[in-house]
Amino acid sequence: MPELFESYDDLDDADERLQAADPAERRVAIISLGHSGDPAAVAHLAGMVSDHDAGVRQQVAMALGEFDGLETAQALAELLVDREHVVASAAADSLAELKDPASADAILPLVTHAHAFVRTGALRALKELRRKDTLKPALDALRDPDAAVRVQAIGVIGFLKLEESIPALAGSTSDSDAHVRRAAVSALAFSHMKPAAESIIRALKDDDWMVREMAAETLGQNQNGGLAADELIAALGDGYWQVRLKAVRSLGKLGVAKAVIPIGNCVTHKQSNLRKEAAAALGEIADPAGEPFLAVIADDPDPDVRKNARWALQRIAARKSGTLR
Repeated sequence: MPELFESYDDLDDADERLQAADPAERRVAIISLGHSGDPAAVAHLAGMVSDHDAGVRQQVAMALGEFDGLETAQALAELLVDREHVVASAAADSLAELKDPASADAILPLVTHAHAFVRTGALRALKELRRKDTLKPALDALRDPDAAVRVQAIGVIGFLKLEESIPALAGSTSDSDAHVRRAAVSALAFSHMKPAAESIIRALKDDDWMVREMAAETLGQNQNGGLAADELIAALGDGYWQVRLKAVRSLGKLGVAKAVIPIGNCVTHKQSNLRKEAAAALGEIADPAGEPFLAVIADDPDPDVRKNARWALQRIAARKSGTLR
């Protein structure tokens, strides 16, 4: 088998190998074109999207992931609708790597494709492109019967960070699918509007623990997260330690002083990750009332817990001396 291309002074030389009878040789040529980094290679790769061998088409999809722009997106869009799932999956992954907003022109028509996998892949690709004209198609996709499509639509909307989308995102926190609700809660983090925070707060009582976990985490990132102090404290009694952990973290970020004792009660939990977060949160709040709890874990068997406890005690000491920054 010929060695990989060493020179791209004349990319036309690549065509001979791309037309080789052996699919393995064609794949080697495609790999070399991808590794070349030469934008001129895109046209050669695009010419192979209809190759009769699925392995070759899959390799084309992977190689195109090395490039960007509209021409690349057009070739990948053809591969996304390929009859072989391995090819379409590779195309979806490469499409998601595109960053040139112009690429959206080739992707947008696929948002209404008959197959849910294609719609999902198209929306996933549009997310990183952050083009405002993708908002309406994404909002429309929130009514898609397929939950995976709705999740990716929320991703597009969330990356745009437009306050006009808040009502739609808030509505999706009541979606029938837990994955959709979780995505919607996360997407609301950017908003400065109180209704967004209120929707996240309601999600703290969701039936699905992963939605509650996301709500607890997102409140620590939201500008109005402080409105949920009481609800976050209540979440420290959640049946899942993962939810408690995120609630502890958010309470620490928000500096909720009245949460010191409830957070302190978490330092004896059997999960070391929760003990570590509790120590960190007590340090963030730096209230002297946290000292007795930190003393309990000063000799914790987990080194990360001990480290956070020492840091928290130093913060409290600094606050007492008036030197806390």
